Amino acid sequence: MIILHADTNHPILMKKLAEAGHHNVEGFEQSREETLQNQHLYDGIVIRSRYKIDKEFIDAAPNLKFIARVGAGLESIDVEYAQKCGIKLFSAPEGNANAVGEHALGMLLSLFNRLNKADREVREGLWHREENRGVELDGKTVGLIGYGNMGKSFARKLRGFDVDVIFYDLKEGIADENARQVSYDEFFEKADVVSLHTPLTEKTYQMINKEFIANFKKPFWFINTARGKSAVTEDLVDALKEGKILGAGLDVLEYEKSSFESLFGNKKNVSISAADPIPEALREFMFMPHTLLSPHVAGWTRESHEKLATVIADKIIGSFGVENK
Repeated sequence: MIILHADTNHPILMKKLAEAGHHNVEGFEQSREETLQNQHLYDGIVIRSRYKIDKEFIDAAPNLKFIARVGAGLESIDVEYAQKCGIKLFSAPEGNANAVGEHALGMLLSLFNRLNKADREVREGLWHREENRGVELDGKTVGLIGYGNMGKSFARKLRGFDVDVIFYDLKEGIADENARQVSYDEFFEKADVVSLHTPLTEKTYQMINKEFIANFKKPFWFINTARGKSAVTEDLVDALKEGKILGAGLDVLEYEKSSFESLFGNKKNVSISAADPIPEALREFMFMPHTLLSPHVAGWTRESHEKLATVIADKIIGSFGVENK
């Protein structure tokens, strides 16, 4: 098959596909419009998040047999229409689940021990010990929303701590030795930490809002390594001010572009001066002492770079092996 690669990935991806007899075409510099003009030439496309694959794109690709996203989710693809057209879809949540679990744990421990705040202060010559007194994770109830690859990875990372790990998921009967499944009511009652591990869907869009936060029986810590648009930043800021949320770590932001590669348009660097178009809620969040931010890199490790590519290559080869070239 002729396979278009719209984004750069670990070299092992194209190497494995070539060894299986497929022909790789590098389209790293092609715009979406340029790709559309030649899409009838390709049997498959491999993409990260550079542009959306919608009905227009699919209709321009009569020979398209598969779409592979080197990542966990498929929200940049019109899944329903692709499936209606008989196109196979591949993603690789297994490839970066370990990285996401480690990042979520790192964020949580940093927040509990005020590491980012303390680090900044020491560098400025400040030695505030009492103000940076930490909180221990042992004895807490860690609540996960979503118990797929990412949620399970985080739960495994917590096994070395004396914590109660609970989760809420729409799928029933998926508990394991690392976490127990609970109702929404029990989740709201017991969680000291809330960590989000859900894809972006109609149900999860802006799910973490003031109404959701108000349901909790006690203040909690919040971690989001899933999708930025699942949480309303303004409501998080209000809850932080009111003490309903004790601290928040966000690897993903509500204001990210759909490509996940940038915050605002094509700007690589975003200043935080008053003249720049940063929403006020995000500006406030940035300067709160009990918050932590990272640029959508929870699943972005050196190891996951190779794992993601390997998983996608194996899935493509498993469905379209040498005998199908």
